[in-house]
Amino acid sequence: MQDKNFYIKIRGARVHNLKDINIDIPKGKLVVITGLSGSGKSSLAFDTIYAEAERRFVESLSSYARQFLGVKEKPDAESITGLSPAIAIDQKSVAKNPRSTVGTITEIYDYLRILFARGGAPHCPKCGKPVAKQSADEILKQVLKLKNGTAITILAPIVKGKKGEHKNVLEEIRRAGFLRVRVDGEMMRLEDFEEKPLDSKKAHSIEVVVDRLLMDRDLDRPRLRESLETAIKVGKGIILINEVLYSEFFACADCGISMPEIEPRLFSFNSPYGACSRCTGLGSTMEVDPELVMPNKNLTLAEGAIRPWANASQKVGRQSWYWWILSDLAERHKFSLNTPYGKLPEKIKKIVLFGDGAFLRKRAGQPRCGSFGLGRRC
Repeated sequence: MQDKNFYIKIRGARVHNLKDINIDIPKGKLVVITGLSGSGKSSLAFDTIYAEAERRFVESLSSYARQFLGVKEKPDAESITGLSPAIAIDQKSVAKNPRSTVGTITEIYDYLRILFARGGAPHCPKCGKPVAKQSADEILKQVLKLKNGTAITILAPIVKGKKGEHKNVLEEIRRAGFLRVRVDGEMMRLEDFEEKPLDSKKAHSIEVVVDRLLMDRDLDRPRLRESLETAIKVGKGIILINEVLYSEFFACADCGISMPEIEPRLFSFNSPYGACSRCTGLGSTMEVDPELVMPNKNLTLAEGAIRPWANASQKVGRQSWYWWILSDLAERHKFSLNTPYGKLPEKIKKIVLFGDGAFLRKRAGQPRCGSFGLGRRC
């Protein structure tokens, strides 16, 4: 016989059109309540079970909190036992946004992020072992393993991905005696911000340039150690050395991997700091299938081998922008638009599909998004 705690037991429910309903609902099971319109489905699920669970939760709070939430009225039933904390999702609240889940709609997700950030035990993503703090001596040993001739730049992160001009932060850095900072990856002198302050509407990352040295036999080790200790102090336990993160908090001694301090946004797939860098938190990526783009390899580019660019007659308009792109591409890479696509060299096929990024960079004088082919990638 199952324990009574495995069931939600309702006796004598008389909410709305329920007539002394007695029911035992098993826990840990997917339970569906069905019936005709007006048969009492919502009265049982929302106005009885959920309403009582919510009422008990509110009653467990302090009197100060209850005055804002309000104590719910007890559902009309003889007894309800076996209840657990409950959430309810209204049909009207469900959105088709791929970033909306049961967790985000019910806000349970926000509590879980805080729980993982505050109570979680960090582990190395490579070997799976628990990570521990790194001391200044351990960081020094890692730095001394660098090859001779390596330029060492010691940075202390101050601001990470926060909007604002950060005038007070920059002023504190100046008063501390530092001359340079790295803002959003660019080295700058503090005096530069007097004429051109940071854009307050954009998120910025600021690191203090603590020291710059050269790894060789004449390396001043006392100076290196002092700089490391200064960077740890300024960066509140976190420093960057040649784009490698060292943390006084979390680091794996076996793999040499350091991690930043655990915070709620690292567990958010809607935040750039917690989302997968490949799918940006959506769980899937959109990619071009060459077989669908070029379904008929016997056609030439002039005959409309590129399906998305072909018109109803399978011809690419001679006055269209696409035709101009293909003509320019064929002229620069010495191939014919009248050659069946399947007979073109593999190098030309890749250029047609993914573009000639080198040509664009040459024209613009700097890296850019886009290409002179099918693929237009960042």
